[in-house]
Amino acid sequence: MGEFVGNRAVVLGGGMAGLLTARVLSESYEDVVIVDRDTLSGAEGPRRGVPHGRHAHGLLARGQQILEELFPGLERELVGHGVPSGDLAGDIRWYFEGRPFAPARSGLLSVSATRPELEAHLRARVLRIPNVTLWERWSVDRLDFTHHQVTGVWVTSTDGNQKLLSADLVVDATGRGSRTPAWLEEHGYERPEEEKVKVDLQYTTRIFRLDTDPYGTDLSINPLATPTNPRGAFFPKLSDGTSLLSLTGMIGDYPPTDLPGFLEFAKTVGAPEIYDSVKNAEPVDDAATFRFPASTRRRYERLRRFPAGLLVLGDGVCSFNPVYGQGMTVAAMEAHALRQHIRDVGTPQALRFYHDISSIVDVPWDISAGADLGFPGVAGRRSLKTRIGNVYMPRLQAAAHDDPRLTEAFFRVAGLIDPPQTLTKPGVVMRVLRNKKVNTVSTRREGAATPASAYRRDQAAPPSSPGDRAA
Repeated sequence: MGEFVGNRAVVLGGGMAGLLTARVLSESYEDVVIVDRDTLSGAEGPRRGVPHGRHAHGLLARGQQILEELFPGLERELVGHGVPSGDLAGDIRWYFEGRPFAPARSGLLSVSATRPELEAHLRARVLRIPNVTLWERWSVDRLDFTHHQVTGVWVTSTDGNQKLLSADLVVDATGRGSRTPAWLEEHGYERPEEEKVKVDLQYTTRIFRLDTDPYGTDLSINPLATPTNPRGAFFPKLSDGTSLLSLTGMIGDYPPTDLPGFLEFAKTVGAPEIYDSVKNAEPVDDAATFRFPASTRRRYERLRRFPAGLLVLGDGVCSFNPVYGQGMTVAAMEAHALRQHIRDVGTPQALRFYHDISSIVDVPWDISAGADLGFPGVAGRRSLKTRIGNVYMPRLQAAAHDDPRLTEAFFRVAGLIDPPQTLTKPGVVMRVLRNKKVNTVSTRREGAATPASAYRRDQAAPPSSPGDRAA
């Protein structure tokens, strides 16, 4: 393990980013404390602190690799508990514009665990580390500053007991609601610049007990939203034999919560077997919704000053549109980078760390924010790079209907294994251009109406009441 670089590190937030951070810091700090306002001990289902926890989640290939490195044998453990696993490009049925990608054997693992399942397994592993402890049911009030150094955090228990938890390092892994920008401003520092891409997205999710098997050997059926149809779905089979259906709608085209409206929406996502398998299935629960207004990137790496003893990572740095499944994987990559950062410099240097992780965030941000700007209803500046990408990528995806090598190339990039430039190598471009479906995509996109309005006009579902669309 080597020498410790400090006595105590405090991690704010016991979700995925916080657990991964605590695992990494346990190698370098004598004592690591995780603070979370929820009850985590024994928690196996969705919880209040993770509002997206009831909906479909994805761990990309690079995230799976890092988790297996930090928690050896995790895949075997999950599979032993009945969690389905398989090839990201070969054992998940991906749809684009109503047609499936040609399956490919990419060698990239996908473990189809729900967010609560995955978090519970990681939490159990982390809390078995001797120098890691959990303070649950404690809320974070404010940071403790001494000059330009964060020296701890004030916390309050559910029974009103307030304490100062001293620390050599405080890591904010509280997610999109991170209060670090406000804390910086209170102590005379600049807030980080923010970049936003407003997508006005909503998930609506139900769990069904099916009386047919639409999967075969596949783990999930996932039709992608496109500029000509801003509706999508994630339909994985779960470890208990039920199936989770998360419907997604962008640009305000929200999936209804009433069952008839939910089923009518499912007809339109571009994978007919989804509707066919749920139309007469038994709903196990009521609909749950999650609304995501905008992807947000906070540019900490551009700050000129930052207090010592404080770091932010995970969604507090960049909150991605969740349909791309990037959040957990980027948090894993940032925790992995923190591990290397401490090995290189010892005591963490905040601005240097933010510079390190900015290059990690750049790629998934360009992928997701750039793709979202391909939707006519999404406001934002479209650079030349973005416009070119949003002309080329639908052609590559259409060609992947018939070409397993393009499927593999696409998911190696989407899985954050290969850089995006690999999709513009001459051999890949030639495979795209030789495909006859490329011209069909061009014609369809050029004649497309604004997606949300077009699909609202055409949908067969009855109008939803305001109560059906609660956030």
